[in-house]
Amino acid sequence: MITVNGVSLQYGQRKLFSDVSIVFSPGNCYGLIGANGSGKSTFLKILSGEIESTAGSVSVPSGKRLSVLKQDQFAFDDCMVLTTVIMGHKRLYAVTQEKDEIYARPNFTDEDGMRVSELESEFAELNGWDAEADAGKLLCNLGIPVALHQLPMKQLESGQKVRVLLAQALFGNPDILLLDEPTNHLDVETCLWLEDFLSRFENTAVVVSHDRHFLDNVCTHIADIDFGKIQLYSGNYSFWSESSQLALRQRGEANKKIEERRRELQEFIARFSSNLSKSRQATSRKKMLEKLTVDEIKPSSRQYPFIGFEQEREAGNDILHIEGLSKTVDGQLMFDRLSLDIHPGDKVAFVGTHDLARTTLFQVLAGELQPDKGTFKWGVTTKRGYYPKDNTAYFTRPLTVIDWLRQYSDDTSEQFIRGFLGRMLFSGEESLKPVTVLSGGEKVRCMMSRMMLIKPNVLIMDEPTNHLDLESITALNRGLEKFRGTLLFSSHDHQLVQTVANRIVELSPRGCIDRAGTNFDDYLADERIRAQRAALYD
Repeated sequence: MITVNGVSLQYGQRKLFSDVSIVFSPGNCYGLIGANGSGKSTFLKILSGEIESTAGSVSVPSGKRLSVLKQDQFAFDDCMVLTTVIMGHKRLYAVTQEKDEIYARPNFTDEDGMRVSELESEFAELNGWDAEADAGKLLCNLGIPVALHQLPMKQLESGQKVRVLLAQALFGNPDILLLDEPTNHLDVETCLWLEDFLSRFENTAVVVSHDRHFLDNVCTHIADIDFGKIQLYSGNYSFWSESSQLALRQRGEANKKIEERRRELQEFIARFSSNLSKSRQATSRKKMLEKLTVDEIKPSSRQYPFIGFEQEREAGNDILHIEGLSKTVDGQLMFDRLSLDIHPGDKVAFVGTHDLARTTLFQVLAGELQPDKGTFKWGVTTKRGYYPKDNTAYFTRPLTVIDWLRQYSDDTSEQFIRGFLGRMLFSGEESLKPVTVLSGGEKVRCMMSRMMLIKPNVLIMDEPTNHLDLESITALNRGLEKFRGTLLFSSHDHQLVQTVANRIVELSPRGCIDRAGTNFDDYLADERIRAQRAALYD
């Protein structure tokens, strides 16, 4: 349990939180959400004691162990991988270190013997004899093979270090678990394992994540940072999102009778409660919504950009033909003899364990790289819009947002450009900022605006949800669902892939799996496909 009492945080004139009082109870997993810059990570640091609040207090019951997912990948570079995980249980690690130091003394005294006896007893109580086995199992579940367990952390790649730090946070069944973006750098299988772990976790967990599928599958409650406050809601992210938007629409209808509003919300709660029973979440962790009252549902101040892609004209029957395509980057094979035909209306999610392979393929198809072997041919009626993972090259000139977007618009009038930017949440002074100082999320919204103005009938998107907040991700998701053209994309956002893709292509240097007419969850669950996938990575 964590008790937050009257916590406020202020930097200069800016208030992040004001008089926040919350109790995070055992047996629940809380999803901490809020717009970019609202202070999600900062609030986790207040809970962990890393930073102090301006006012108020955070209390954890005596004897309860709090574990935090650390973000510094270099902090443990001189430690062995397995040791780094065990260090997540500070008391166990301290007992082990002191015990080993005493045993190593050349002159072992009676006092040493008494102290070691105490330490051995505590070591056993802390389940120290199973520590290495438990840590090794966690590492394997998170995709770190046994061969790496005895290596120094500095020999691991960046993504592997993140997984080791996640294992460190999960190790030893902590009483309170604080996780900031735990799904970063995880592949699909590892994300599913983590979802299952948290669904079965019996203590208190607070997580920050931009992955809506993850939040839906692990959260029993949502803690929403809005209006400088933090409000708790029962249910998962989708329930919070849909109910808050419903409440916002109804608040805007001044003449709507209160009883009609209550009836509609009650029907919504009942319907969502029924749907929730089908989730993957363990039944012991479900918090049914019967106790939720209509008055708990409040509108949110969140703003959603408008993202919608129209075609200048429909493409013909020939979209893209790929024949025997191969490419190596820095001596590493990305894909080999890849052959695919893309058809009108295909929405193809390219998946796999190697992000660079998908990025390289998109760069080849966009004309930024030349293949080593093979050919590809776009249909003559196609008009492509490309969203690269790295958009730095688009923002090197010191143009204002208005002038930057004007480059891509047939209608260059001030009224049109300002109106378009307003729908993308660049209003007033925001539209006059130099693009060189924009945040990552703002640059992505600019790139989306550019693609909408181009009006392509084929979209190529490489990780388009990176840097976006949950509201922008939701808007993009809806826009891609409604898009009537052809889409080639990659994304770590499970829900985006699940709801948008009608074809899955898994890419690896040893070949590919191509499945049309299936959604992502069915693809992952298919036993025959699992066997094919295992062969790809053997």
